[in-house]
Amino acid sequence: MQLILITGLSGSGKSVALNVLEDSGYYYVDNLPLRLLQQTVEVLAADRRERAALCINLRSARELAGLPGQLADFRKRGHDVRVLFLEAKTDTLIKRFSETRRRHPLADDKLTLPECIERERELLAEIADHAHRVDTSDLGPNTLRGWVKDFVGLPHAGLTLLFESFGFKHGLPLNADLVFDARCLPNPNYDPRLRPLTGRDRPVIEFLGSDPAAQKMLEDIRRFVADWLPAFDRDNRSYLTVAVGCTGGQHRSVYLVEALAGLFRNRTQVLVRHREIKA
Repeated sequence: MQLILITGLSGSGKSVALNVLEDSGYYYVDNLPLRLLQQTVEVLAADRRERAALCINLRSARELAGLPGQLADFRKRGHDVRVLFLEAKTDTLIKRFSETRRRHPLADDKLTLPECIERERELLAEIADHAHRVDTSDLGPNTLRGWVKDFVGLPHAGLTLLFESFGFKHGLPLNADLVFDARCLPNPNYDPRLRPLTGRDRPVIEFLGSDPAAQKMLEDIRRFVADWLPAFDRDNRSYLTVAVGCTGGQHRSVYLVEALAGLFRNRTQVLVRHREIKA
């Protein structure tokens, strides 16, 4: 059975992700208490369910210590287990709660909304270490839906390597494990012909492909990731996110991410995301 566990911060988009899976034919359970996870998986397996999505929220935070062992047990039984952890910047979550006028699950007469968000972040930190993390701060619902479909569509065996481009002027991605800065490279944005293009377009690829500094950075990042990938794999990680940033996230970082993805596709499973390119 393919088993998708969805969790993360309140307001980060868990309902959007769960709806995508429901529409894709997954049997789903929302707000599942973690103490019922083992029993639920056994029932689903007995019913010969091929795909299931289970959403776990803050109410199970006290029981998270036992989750890694449960996940390992499910995998030993042959289940394809994936954990998706959604998060967002505090100011983004505050805005979303304000727009929907919902109360935060931790809200009381002692904690402000920002304090509730940070407390929830602390409570769920342990599960984030065992999950594929997605920062939804700058993602529209349609983009998030596409990313969730990519996540569940991968054949799952070993570590998945995610290369993500971003713009520093929009902030660092929360989900990044490794971050590289490409702002020192020649900027195609200064060329009027290249400005409206992205790092996926042939003229920009040729521009950066012929630049010695860009090629040296590409090789340096490739070598660093290649050298340390076995160590991350031995650490029992299922996902590793390598983020490359430039000023606006349109040209240099996009070019490097696409090139890196091409270099690693024959070695491990690869995902590519461009945070600032809306498609």
